[in-house]
This record gives sequence, structure tokens and C-alpha cells, in this order.
Amino acid sequence: MKKIILFLFLGAGLLSNSQQMTLKKGVVIDSIGVKDSISESFSLYIPTSFEMDKNWPILFVFDMEGRGRQAIRMFIGAAEKQGYILAASNNVNDTLTTSQNILITGRMFNDVIKILPVQKNRIYSAGFDSGARFASVLPIFVKGISGVISSGAVYPNMDILDTNNLFHFIGIVGKEDYAYPEMLAGSSIMGRLKFPNQLLVFNGGHEWPNTQYLGKALEIFTLSAMAKGQSEKDETYINDTYAQNLKDINLLIGSNRLIQADNLLDEVISVYRVLKDSDSLKKIKRELKKDKLFKTMTRNENNTLLKESFIKEDYVYYLEEDLATYNYNNLGWWIYQMDELKKYDNSKIEAEREMGKRLLGYVNALIEDNIDIVNSGTQVDQEVLSLLWMLKTITDPTDHSYYLKIISNSAKMEDYGTSLFYLEELLKKGYMDKAELYSLENTALLRITPEFNEIVAKYLKDARYETIEE
Repeated sequence: MKKIILFLFLGAGLLSNSQQMTLKKGVVIDSIGVKDSISESFSLYIPTSFEMDKNWPILFVFDMEGRGRQAIRMFIGAAEKQGYILAASNNVNDTLTTSQNILITGRMFNDVIKILPVQKNRIYSAGFDSGARFASVLPIFVKGISGVISSGAVYPNMDILDTNNLFHFIGIVGKEDYAYPEMLAGSSIMGRLKFPNQLLVFNGGHEWPNTQYLGKALEIFTLSAMAKGQSEKDETYINDTYAQNLKDINLLIGSNRLIQADNLLDEVISVYRVLKDSDSLKKIKRELKKDKLFKTMTRNENNTLLKESFIKEDYVYYLEEDLATYNYNNLGWWIYQMDELKKYDNSKIEAEREMGKRLLGYVNALIEDNIDIVNSGTQVDQEVLSLLWMLKTITDPTDHSYYLKIISNSAKMEDYGTSLFYLEELLKKGYMDKAELYSLENTALLRITPEFNEIVAKYLKDARYETIEE
């Protein structure tokens, strides 16, 4: 079978009035220029099963740093198996306004549906984190998007949801992801608003899920299209996917991942409700509800979710207080909180271990959000920024960049004591890049001091400048 598709553009083309563009199947095609745009482009993936004589579902994937190829690669396995076209803008970015990003998306959207046989009622959007939040609001602003895959992010603003403009929302989240509690609550709210939605839960943190879960999301869209009559009903596909889901549920139960098994049961029953008799799944769910271990796990999860909400409130309150009062004296409290989180790693209760991971992710995201807010202001409050950097060395001590920022900024303010303290703390963490240390901005005078070089020599064997004793 040929893996090359030729499209002949008559009239205004991508580069000239008439040209031929070659699109390969089964590979990511980078930097396809957007018509009527000087600098905008998008990446594209066409499955190997693609043929021009039928319409195809399409998934627009969003990375808010404009990394179209990278965004698409996450879905290739799933798109190939499920038969979806993938497209991703190389120009959407967090630094732009939402309206600017929507205009960029609209231009890409229009180009793609002009050059490819896209099934108009099967256009979807997807993303992770900030990309997921942007993908989620698109159905409100871009006509024709009928579903969203949101990984690691709850719907950004429930108040803007319009029950007259329903779309299918599929959330995917790890049990150790700080977004997990919000996504549980969000799914419940969307259900009450009659938005078709599912929440797929995997073992992991704030990260892209593997191909299995991305494929399951596309599978749900396909089955939903069959149920609505938007796609021809394929009994073989329905039976095969049902059997695989049943197998996945039994594997979760067999490995005592009972909360996830119950979650998947709910989602699968809702998907197949009008496609197939799901009595076998309902029977498994009834038996699971009677299971003593499941009851214990459910109780533990509910207790930890409640406890987690209180701890998060403390983090928000004390961070706001510390920043408002420049309270460096409270750094010890944050150190204590991180020590408390470490204790959960050794808990015998799985829900507590997961909660500890979520809280650590939450506090880091909270501090990073505040760093972004401070940096985005017209006048940067350097003292608040320095305090936030110090907090990051506590909540994420393996990220060396914050130590370097403090050393540089403190040296600029001639606070050499602080610079030397964080220099030694940095080297204790295993930092080895001597060249970067000796070229660090604002540290020219600090680097020639005996104290600086003694600390470097202590951890890195030798220093650039010799220490001369009088």
C-alpha cells in the first residue's frame, strides 16, 4: 500500500498559487505552514490506514510551549490503533493571551479541515496540564469540537459551561497527581450538568499517561460516535473492546487495585450502556461493593481526601501570610511540613502514600504559580521572589536552579552570607558543575573570596582560585 498522499492545491496554496504538497502516512510531519500566515505552522500525523475516500476523526493536541511534534508523539500509538488523524499547533503558547491562542488554533483548524477529509462531527481536542486547560475551553469558542481529553487538569472554570453546548469530556489522571481530588470533584459536577464524561485513573503522578489510557480515551470517543449514530456500528469492535475492558477490570481486581477497578467499571458501564448488555460488569460491581478490602480502601481514600483538603488550605494560608510579611523566619515550618510528608512514604495505608505524593506535587505547583505571578508583574518584588526560591529549595531540593538563583541574587545585594550558605547546601546535594559556578551572574566579587573557594574545594576537591592565608 502506498504511504504517500498527494494533495493538489488550486488557487492560493501554502507557498504559491498552485503547488503539490506531499504528506506521508505513519510519520509526524513538522512545520506545515498555515495559510495566510507568515510564521504559523502545525505538525500532523496521518495513520497508515488512512485513505482519501472516507472521512476521518481528528484529534487536535495542544502543548502550550508550541511543541507540536512532541505533543503529537504522545498519541501516535493510540491514533494508529484507533484510526485518528492528529494535528498540533507549533505556535500556541502560555505567554500569549487566550484570545490570541484561540485565533492561532482557529487558523490551523480551518486549514486542516480544508486539506483532509475530516469527519465534521468527530473533531476533538486534547492536552496535558496547561495544554489540557486550553483544550477544555475550545468547544466554547471554536465551533465543531465535540470532545476533550484532559490529562492532569480539571475543567478550568465550571461557571462557563453551557448546558446548551454539551461536549464529551474525558479526564485522565494519576492517583498520585495533585489534580486527582479536583478531577474527582469535577467529574461529579459535569455529571450533574448532564455533560457526558468519564474519568480514567492510572497509577502515577502528574505526567502524561501511557498509550493504554490515551487509546482508551479515543476508544470511548469511537464507541460514543457509534452510540449516537455518527459512525457505523461495528459489532466486532464493540465486542473486542468490551472483552478487553473486562480483562483490564479483572487484572485491577486481581492486583488489589480495587478503587481503580471500581472507577473503570463505572466508566465502562456508562460507555456501553446503549451498545451492549453490560450485566456481567454490573455483577462484578455488586460483588466488589460487598468486598471487605474494597470497603476499607474506600474508607481510607475518603479519609485521606478530607485530610488532604485541610492540609492544602494550610499551605495556601501560610504561603500568603509569609509572602505578605516577608516572613523568612517561617522557613522552618515549611521544612517541618516536608518532613511530615516524607513520613507518608512509609505508611502501611496506600491512600496515605498517594496523598503524600499529591501534597508534595501540590505545594510545588503552588509555589511555582506564585513565582510566575511575581515575574509577570510590572515591577518584580525581588524580596518575595527570593523567598519563593528559598521555599523551592525546601520543597524540591533536587532542582539546583533555585540555589543558583539565590546565590546570584544574594551576591548582587552583597549578602554574601546567604550566598555562601546556599552554595554549600547546593554542593551537599551533589551539584558538580564548577564551570557554571564560576560564571554565575553577579558573583564576580564573591567568587574571589576565600570563603567561596574553600567551600568549592571542600566538595569539588579543588577551587579555581587559591586561598591565601595571611
